[in-house]
Amino acid sequence: MSGMSAFENLSRRSFLAGSAGVALASAQESRALTVGQIIERIQKNVGVAWRAETVDKIIFGNPDIAVKGVATTMMATLEVIQRASALGRNFIVTHEPTFWEHQDTTTALPNDPTVAFKSNFMREHNVAVFRFHDHWHARNPDGIATGMMQELGWEKYAAPEGRNRFVFPATPPITLSALAAEIKSKLKAATMRVVGDPKMPVTRAAASWGYNSREGGIRVLAREDVDVLIAGEAREWEVVEYAQDIIASGKKKALILIGHVASEQAGMKYCASWLKGFISEVPIDFVAAPEPFWPA
Repeated sequence: MSGMSAFENLSRRSFLAGSAGVALASAQESRALTVGQIIERIQKNVGVAWRAETVDKIIFGNPDIAVKGVATTMMATLEVIQRASALGRNFIVTHEPTFWEHQDTTTALPNDPTVAFKSNFMREHNVAVFRFHDHWHARNPDGIATGMMQELGWEKYAAPEGRNRFVFPATPPITLSALAAEIKSKLKAATMRVVGDPKMPVTRAAASWGYNSREGGIRVLAREDVDVLIAGEAREWEVVEYAQDIIASGKKKALILIGHVASEQAGMKYCASWLKGFISEVPIDFVAAPEPFWPA
């Protein structure tokens, strides 16, 4: 061994192996996908022109962060971020805001301790958050609508006029109560609310995943070819009151409010599968956002 003891030779080999390992790890890190590169792929594959004015942007972190793994979610709550980080997923693609308002700014909360706590956690764990709302809805077909239809197993009921319209068999008819129970079970919606006669037969339904505006909800409920409107949430003095009044006027109508998270969650589950179609270098997982309410 050229005058080298067995111990010295083993130490030398261990040193060289360790050095090679460090070099390999360094090389792998240099080849790692960055947040910016993944966003570029999303923009390229979503199939619609990227808007100049949009909420779809990096909410926290920067484009140069090396991505260890991706987590898609409906809402980037602190709990979701913590669970994603524990899985080694430091790039979070969220549909809804991280900082509690649509534009995702914190200027109105300059000294809020929860802003600081959430931001510090993400900073310490090298987490980046990207909002993917406008373009996921604008995609053809709409990514949220596609995921929700798949989760409910309603592909066979999809109406020709659009992916948010459904036609159920007239014989035997499904009642409003049975339809609500099916939705609750499949979406695990713990605090769903329903307006209408539980025994009413339902043939044609319209879905408005997420928030339902006054104008949109009233317009859909007023249609002769819609029995029930299925939405995430609506103000009680707007669409909910209109539903009560149109029923009191003699129309056979109904409104099902699933809850915002449950009404779009499956769309971000589908997003994880979609991302895997053009991102293979890092693991991608769906991390479900918790329902905020529990039934009292």
